[in-house]
Amino acid sequence: PWCWRCSPRRGGASCPSAGQIRAAFLRFFEERHGHRRLPSAPVRPRGDPRLLFVNAGMNQFKPIFLGTVHPRSELAQHRRVVNSQKCVRAGGKHNDLEDVGRDTYHHTFFEMLGNWSFGDYFKEEACSMAWELLTEVYEIPRDRLYVTYFGGDPSLGLSADEECRDVWLRLGVPASHVLPFSLKDNFWEMGDTGPCGPCTEIHYDHVGGGRNAAALVNQGNPDVVEIWNLVFMQYSREVDGNLLPLPQHHVDTGMGLERLVTVLQNKRSNYDTDLFTPILDAIHKGCGAPRYQGLVGDADVGRVNMAYRVVSDHVRTLCVCITDGIYPGFSGAELVLRRILRRAVRFCSEVLQAPPGLLASLVPTVVEVLGDAYPELTRNANQISDIINENEAAFLSSLERGRRIIERTVQQMQPSTNFPAEVAWSLYGNLGFPLDLIDLMLEEKGMSLDSAAFNELALEDEKRKAGGPQAGQPGNTNTHLDVHSLAWLQSSNVPATDDSPKYTYTLGQHGQYEFSPCQATVLMLYRDQSLHKEVGAGQRCGVILDRTNFYAEQGGQDSDQGYMIRLGQQDVLFPVEAVHLCGGYVIHEVTAVETLRAGDQVQLFVDEAQRLACMTNHTATHLLNFALRHVLGDSTEQRGSHVTAEQLRFDFNIKGHVTVEQLQQVEQVVQDLIHKNEVVHMAEVPLTLARRVQGLRAVDEGYPDPVRIVSLGVPVENVLACDSEAAMQTSVELCCGTHLLQTGSVEDLAIISERQLVKGISRVIAVTGGRAKEAREVGQCLAMEVDSVSLRMKQKITSIPEMQNLSKEVGQLTKVVSSTAMPQWQRKELQTILKALQRTANTAIKKLELQQAEKEAQILLSKYCNQPVIIDTVPADSLSILMKVVNQLCDKSPGTSVLLLSPQASGEVLCACQVSKNCLPAFSAADWAVAVCTQMEGKAGGSPIVAKGSGNARGMQGALTTALEFAQSKL
Repeated sequence: PWCWRCSPRRGGASCPSAGQIRAAFLRFFEERHGHRRLPSAPVRPRGDPRLLFVNAGMNQFKPIFLGTVHPRSELAQHRRVVNSQKCVRAGGKHNDLEDVGRDTYHHTFFEMLGNWSFGDYFKEEACSMAWELLTEVYEIPRDRLYVTYFGGDPSLGLSADEECRDVWLRLGVPASHVLPFSLKDNFWEMGDTGPCGPCTEIHYDHVGGGRNAAALVNQGNPDVVEIWNLVFMQYSREVDGNLLPLPQHHVDTGMGLERLVTVLQNKRSNYDTDLFTPILDAIHKGCGAPRYQGLVGDADVGRVNMAYRVVSDHVRTLCVCITDGIYPGFSGAELVLRRILRRAVRFCSEVLQAPPGLLASLVPTVVEVLGDAYPELTRNANQISDIINENEAAFLSSLERGRRIIERTVQQMQPSTNFPAEVAWSLYGNLGFPLDLIDLMLEEKGMSLDSAAFNELALEDEKRKAGGPQAGQPGNTNTHLDVHSLAWLQSSNVPATDDSPKYTYTLGQHGQYEFSPCQATVLMLYRDQSLHKEVGAGQRCGVILDRTNFYAEQGGQDSDQGYMIRLGQQDVLFPVEAVHLCGGYVIHEVTAVETLRAGDQVQLFVDEAQRLACMTNHTATHLLNFALRHVLGDSTEQRGSHVTAEQLRFDFNIKGHVTVEQLQQVEQVVQDLIHKNEVVHMAEVPLTLARRVQGLRAVDEGYPDPVRIVSLGVPVENVLACDSEAAMQTSVELCCGTHLLQTGSVEDLAIISERQLVKGISRVIAVTGGRAKEAREVGQCLAMEVDSVSLRMKQKITSIPEMQNLSKEVGQLTKVVSSTAMPQWQRKELQTILKALQRTANTAIKKLELQQAEKEAQILLSKYCNQPVIIDTVPADSLSILMKVVNQLCDKSPGTSVLLLSPQASGEVLCACQVSKNCLPAFSAADWAVAVCTQMEGKAGGSPIVAKGSGNARGMQGALTTALEFAQSKL
């Protein structure tokens, strides 16, 4: 309906918009060539723990390519598909993050236009469609286009893809524009194993003018760029490296929208297209910096243009990721997104000198540019802005404080010395201060970080975290008061620590938890099993305070982490790495970055993300305890638990084993309680009163008086009422832990492990929230893979290698199912199915081997009728088959001694023999095999009756002669 042309005039009125270009691609394949148009998948991968983000259009179709798609699923029905896929390449194997901004073409977020054929059309149609779209719809001049094809690889036995070359020539592409390239450029592989095949790429010459730019293709020249890659999946890379033809051929194409728009809008940079110019204009209006000029390298004075590119790219990525449920966080994709946000904030504040809030102010512009294609952005615009603003504010505060700390530390240091690692570690670990920024700021001051010491601190932290509940147990001389120090504190009337502020938190109007800082006084310091009133800089010590909002490790819940600062000295952070309770005193394990003294006034800040995760898992533990009793019976008693930010562990007594059905029922009971969003009631009551509560669920522990009761859905005063049976109907426990205020915040719970510790005691491990959701997604994907194998196993397979490959696949799946975090009930179901499949495969292999052995034996019996010795070579896929052939011959001709060799494709020769009992003891099968295999520079072993071995093919003829001579000498 519209006409466009790549006119010589740059930015001419005839240039199409990015929206038109995207729509034309989708419409072309949908309307003209019968493709089904699919929406973009979210950038959070579903059920693929190996990927941080969706980074290619084909990710969502992997089950089809791998053959793991369930045959009854909607995905399995697709034959021709087209879409525009949101992609993020940052972190992991494909990581463009640090390159973004330095040039004009790298991005963390981009759109991949793609069309796919699943067992439908192949090279002829794929190339024809691509050429038609580019030259007839987009009207790109043909003389500016070059195509590459796979030129072959003799070392792999792969010939050139002449079929593809001939297709292009038939389409009218000049021979001088059809270029062969090697495996590196024109052979695509999904991974070390799996579907793969040759590809053909279409390149565009920005200069044109009738020149021949063939010599510049694939040479990294910015004037000649790849715009479209068409992959022809026709092979499967096996574990041994061999390539086998795929039973079904697929086409997977990908064309970056940003690069295509650059071509069609007559630009030389992606950032000069209308995908970016509105955002760049909004940045200019928001910060007042000089306008974007497209400068790079030394020409970009002050890195202003680089900042424009970084901010415009990163805000697109933030919008897309947050919309798809990936928020800035502390691990995996969330951690990568946090780095992206902080990198953008730094360029906004440091280079563009923009006021806070610039990044979030760009969200409406991003929505305007991308919202029509991805309407979910429009629906979530306000949430995106809020999350960006919250994270920006937190980071800017950390940046400012970090700068002051670095300045102050440097002023106190001697010239030309290393910056102290403990200060850098405090900045990095507690403020989230980027390590590269620390290095940059120190470099500007002519200093450097003591990297060795910093790495040592990082290693210690890893070990401490890996230690789990055992970390910091007695043996840590700074956190566990010795008996003498404890007695001195008590006799000196040093008051016990008031830790009630740890329960002071509220639920904000938007559902977020708000924790208040706590002010306290240092009462005493503890180091190397003795009390001190002062501890010097760089030393680790235990800090005893008069009050604290930190949760000390107890009741099975991990301690809080965070930091403290001295009042009036905001620039000095004392990281709190662990917290322990001893005799009523709360000891905070701290690395003193400066001298710390008794009497110092400090303010305490807990790590809110870690605390909230522990609260979630502790409340979930109570839900799980109730659910287990509900499903397994009231005799089920808790035997121990451990709550961390990552997961919860729960031990309980049980007769027999927990069944798959019971695990499902337990999860369902928990789900019901979560969906009810019950209020979590908490109150301290006298121990004598608490003991009257009917059905109170509590571990046999020594609770302080008064005790804290945690009740789900029923106020504590109702639980305490005379004759109340409320505790029989809901979860009511004595608990000193920190909890959510409503059960709905748990979101989800999945039991990912259940096993017997000892007879009568079982242990379950569960995850909540996003981790539970991820476990379920992974479980569904593995279930589909198992279904796929089951269906293939039911087909009539007559090839031993094919059945062996299927058996191997079952074995690999069994390992994955055993080791992957997924619902335990589903793991047990899949393990049962896989065990049966393995038995079926093994039986089938034995049957096929026996059939092959009988066939070979019959041929040899006909050849050597009633002869005392049979020596020959036969084809056999394995030593097992060869041995079966020997056994068959000897069974059918009892007086015959047999030795058979079988040369393999690898150059190895297999050997198997059996000696007739009539020839013993003079004739030994073991000696026979050793003599023959030694001739082939190999080894052998066995008994006087049967033996086997192997050797090298180079000595096979001599080995046959040796075999005959040896037999003749013994008979």
